[in-house]
Amino acid sequence: MAEHRQLDPQQQQRPGVDARGLLQEKGPSKQQILAVVAGVPIGGFFLVLSGLILTGTLIGLTLTTPLFVICSPVLVPAALTIALAVAGFLTSGAFGITALSSLSWIINFLRRSGHMPEQLEQAKRRVQETTGQVGQKAREAGQKAQEQTRT
Repeated sequence: MAEHRQLDPQQQQRPGVDARGLLQEKGPSKQQILAVVAGVPIGGFFLVLSGLILTGTLIGLTLTTPLFVICSPVLVPAALTIALAVAGFLTSGAFGITALSSLSWIINFLRRSGHMPEQLEQAKRRVQETTGQVGQKAREAGQKAQEQTRT
């Protein structure tokens, strides 16, 4: 008995296409080949370089460990002090940037919203009224001063 294979919907729409033909036609592109040809030597170089750096680090640590043990009563508190100072400066800067960005976001949100909350509108009206009253009183005082200098 012959086996009857059912084609998936994409293959049924394209007559004459065989699944084996698709696999044979599809191979690595030129870009993929160039990427592998360039990537393998570069990756190998970096792998060797990382091995050399690890070896140098271990040798250096082996040579300096006795010095660290002898000087540890001085080095440990100094390192902790420096670490805490750096952490404090970084935290302060992060909080400052967070505060500035929060204020900037709030200001931009209020500008984009097109309408201010009622309390801000009332405060704005009061400031405008007070400014108008102060201006009027200043004009009146100026007029009185001119009248007194004329007489």
